[in-house]
Amino acid sequence: MSTQRTTTIIHSPAVSDKGLLRGSLGLAAFALVGLGLLYPLAGVGLGQALVPETANGSLIEQGGKILGSELVAQPFAGKQYFPLRPSASNYDPMAVAGSNQARTNPEMRQRVEEARAAVAQREHIDPNAVPGDLVTQSGGGIDPHISPEAAAVQIARVAQARGLQPGTVEGLVEQYTEDKQFGVLGQRRVNVLKLNLALDTHQAASATPSGAQSESAVPQR
Repeated sequence: MSTQRTTTIIHSPAVSDKGLLRGSLGLAAFALVGLGLLYPLAGVGLGQALVPETANGSLIEQGGKILGSELVAQPFAGKQYFPLRPSASNYDPMAVAGSNQARTNPEMRQRVEEARAAVAQREHIDPNAVPGDLVTQSGGGIDPHISPEAAAVQIARVAQARGLQPGTVEGLVEQYTEDKQFGVLGQRRVNVLKLNLALDTHQAASATPSGAQSESAVPQR
């Protein structure tokens, strides 16, 4: 007696890569157009609509001329100005950097001591009374702020150089002292660029006849 076996062959549909290709092209288009174009445009649009001044770089203008940004340090020359913190990058915004020297580095310690002696001599104060931010470099080299304590030790010199009352200079320092961010982050700080420009404006307004226009000094690079 023979047994007959029947073999059933199941034919599966041919595998096609059309679906995979369609998905890949769709993802690429979404990434290119959605994330590469629409998302940045939306971010720029929201920035211009909600905080245009900040979105454009917090620029400071006088008489239609851009003098700088309140976020970027610009050095001033002369006894009539408040100087900035020392900078390892020479205040170059295209080369922001710190010295990368540790507190134990002999060169750094020597540089700080020399800066401390120079500030003490310039401000006619005891070297131990020199605030630390006037002799140390910031991490980026373009910090636009100094501490209120650093500004306070310079008030007498600036007032004498400009022929102003110390109380007048002190009032401007207080006016351009910024509080902690959100009341808790960071420390109180003085914006040096805004303060120096305000001093120029105040002095020019006092010396210029009523109705005449005056121009503030431009930061020295």
